[in-house]
Amino acid sequence: MTEKELIESGNMKMDWARNHMPVLAIVRKKFEEEKPLKGLKVGMALHVEAKTAVLVETLAAGGAEVSITGCNPLSTQDDVSLALGTRKDISCFARYGVESQEYYEAIDRVLDIKPDITIDDGADLIFKLHTERTDLLPNILGGCEETTTGVHRLHAMEKEGALKMPVIAVNDAMTKYLFDNRYGTGQSAWDGINRTTNLLVAGKNVVVAGYGWCGRGVAMRASGLGANVIVTEVDPIRALEARMDGYRVMKMADAAKLGELFVTTTGNRDILTAEHFNSMPDGAILANSGHFNVEIDMEALASLAKSTRTVRHNIKEYDLGDRRINVIAEGRLVNLAAGDGHPAEVMDMSFANQALCVRYIAENKLANGVHKVPLELDTFVAKMKLQSMGISIDELTPTQECYMSGWECGT
Repeated sequence: MTEKELIESGNMKMDWARNHMPVLAIVRKKFEEEKPLKGLKVGMALHVEAKTAVLVETLAAGGAEVSITGCNPLSTQDDVSLALGTRKDISCFARYGVESQEYYEAIDRVLDIKPDITIDDGADLIFKLHTERTDLLPNILGGCEETTTGVHRLHAMEKEGALKMPVIAVNDAMTKYLFDNRYGTGQSAWDGINRTTNLLVAGKNVVVAGYGWCGRGVAMRASGLGANVIVTEVDPIRALEARMDGYRVMKMADAAKLGELFVTTTGNRDILTAEHFNSMPDGAILANSGHFNVEIDMEALASLAKSTRTVRHNIKEYDLGDRRINVIAEGRLVNLAAGDGHPAEVMDMSFANQALCVRYIAENKLANGVHKVPLELDTFVAKMKLQSMGISIDELTPTQECYMSGWECGT
């Protein structure tokens, strides 16, 4: 496709996403009227695809100058990136399939605008700010973090006293993780796996590593597709919950012998290692739905392989001699590296939270550290989402409010 055709394609994707993100449309209208971000610069490292582009447009509508790049080398959609770069007050440096050096050079280009506020998905901007670009920290008003892995990094920094800026953990908003992480990951991970493999899920032993909100969603959708679901966990409460939800629960060493399709969702590293590769059935398929590509030990798998070949677009086969193991999208985030990411309707809530939190940072002086999304913003997003769906709910009467806030009335 020519550049003109790519831009047209990107615009069409953005139009489709925008039409299915009514809460963000409400926020954008307010931003256009009130210009709460006028004179501010926002630096972003997110998955550059259509839903993200609608968020970027919303921030620009609020008066911000926005600079954005990707947060994963395989999640950028080049047509959307090009289309986004044609907008006023928006610079986009994301490109699909970049090597590590180019990826971090793009992070630097975003920081070159000297942002007042950052938005991260995985905390790479914040990492750069605290290691190589510390001169920019004094001018940073704050940041927002989109995903579980990034929030983990931030809490680790805060615990060590290393976090030198305020950051709102947008991932931890109820209107984010209860929907984006569960329903979004559940649907989009299987969209990426199914469109890439074109294989039947029903009847297969599917191993889901981790039973957080993402793991819950992946397991739920696998079960709905007819899979025999096995869950692995390190947390006894989550393991017990998975069992009560009807799934088999066991150690990965045991699950590796049974699994035909593996999906990692832990946010941690070395979930699938050489020990497990040597136990897996011939033809096992591995996919990662955690943020970084460290959940599957790709170096160990490569060292075990006698040969490798691409057997299908985005699937690499590792021939270990006595068995073949297939990896989707290089072990990177399967729902974006092999699919279109979360559905627009759930990202509508997540990105409405992002936009509102950027405004909150602009209007409030926050102390360094990790902050929760203010409950009033979380509740506003839920109310607007219900309104967009044509749903009305009850309200407490004054008598009920009094009863719930008092202690005198017993049995």
